Amino acid sequence: MSSSGLPAGERFEWFSDLVSREVMPTVISSERPASFHAEAAVMELGELRVSRLAYSPLRSRRTPALIRRSDPEQYQLALVSAGAMSLAQHGNDCDAGVGDLVFWDTSRPSDARSPADDREQQLVILQLPRTVLPLRPRQLDRLLARRIAGGSGVTPVLASFMKSLVDHGDQCTPTQLRQLGAVAADLAAASLAQQLDAEEQLPAEVRKQGLVQQIHTYIEHNLGDPELNPAVIAARHGISVRKLHQLFQAQDEGVHSRIRRRRLERCRADLALPGALARPVHLTAARWGFSGPAVFSRAFREAYGVSPTEFRALSINEAGAGCTLRRSAPS
Repeated sequence: MSSSGLPAGERFEWFSDLVSREVMPTVISSERPASFHAEAAVMELGELRVSRLAYSPLRSRRTPALIRRSDPEQYQLALVSAGAMSLAQHGNDCDAGVGDLVFWDTSRPSDARSPADDREQQLVILQLPRTVLPLRPRQLDRLLARRIAGGSGVTPVLASFMKSLVDHGDQCTPTQLRQLGAVAADLAAASLAQQLDAEEQLPAEVRKQGLVQQIHTYIEHNLGDPELNPAVIAARHGISVRKLHQLFQAQDEGVHSRIRRRRLERCRADLALPGALARPVHLTAARWGFSGPAVFSRAFREAYGVSPTEFRALSINEAGAGCTLRRSAPS
């Protein structure tokens, strides 16, 4: 949804109504409503909802009167993906920039502001019913209007997951979206518990889900390392190799299979790019961690039924013809 198709005089009111309806009732004001522009996307994730908002600078106030009139009774966790924001709530206040997360309670008055400049603001907001967070309200109060830096542990995993939801969620079925919502709730709980040093209060399954997602993210960031293996992954996350394999027993594939599949998928994507002919196949294999051309070629043929060189040629020819090559999934 975008305000660009509306007359300039209606864009601010459109966005104000949308936020009040889809996120929470709030009083929004702008110093320059005549030049205001905004875009929004909202996705249902079962009990949860994720929203992406991009907008001109504004101020948003959640007043006691609005709370009495309408309260979704949610905690909301926002990732700042562009610009910056300030938030005051429950006697706390913070300034947050790109990559930071900010947490608030819809049942308490709040005051949020954008910097008074022309930068577009972008937020990804995870809307969490109170019941999905297994932490005590008094503990969560300590995090209201506090900047949560996307540094280490579960928080950067959560931030990356939130961005992937709004970028790729429209490709998922309703059942898959509900499953993703359950993962998002577990990651949010794990991230907040980490900020409170209260991980031991989380149910075992929530802690497990947070750890699994951390491991998946670590694998993604290190696919190009030829030394990436279960022993390295286990040591990095403070668990035994046996424990690592146990975690993956509940997944669709083992640790080795996941590393192999993701490396092959990255190589396949690179080989299908325009200009791939200028890059030798063995350099693409090395970029994504394969130990040698022969190992890569054999694995690629097993997964896709053609050699890397044949696949590259077919992709280039069919791209020129406006076609899409049918490919099987790696086993």
